[in-house]
Amino acid sequence: QVQLLESGGGLVQPGGSLKLSCEASGNIFGRHVMGWYRQAPGKERELVAAFFDSGVKTYGDFVRGRFTISRVDAENTIYLQMSSLEPEDTAVYYCNFRTLDNRLEYWGQGTQVTVFS
Repeated sequence: QVQLLESGGGLVQPGGSLKLSCEASGNIFGRHVMGWYRQAPGKERELVAAFFDSGVKTYGDFVRGRFTISRVDAENTIYLQMSSLEPEDTAVYYCNFRTLDNRLEYWGQGTQVTVFS
């Protein structure tokens, strides 16, 4: 079992920045990937960014260099630094942990990000 504790969401004006964090605890072993997904009202959940245990990172096309995912292994924590936020970035952001064999997957409770004028 893996528990994911998210923090860092909130309200921000367009062009602003926010930093999300997700601390994982529990049985964190084996090949895995941690990342962030988001879901806006009426839309499907989509990948924002992912950080593989190999060090490879991947981002959703809409990120366009505005977000950076990072990881501190000693803390079992990933971060998502978001800059140049747009109203379209408004969504609930979810932390995700998945083993690479797809046998196990866990989600955080979600943190709301709202970008408003």
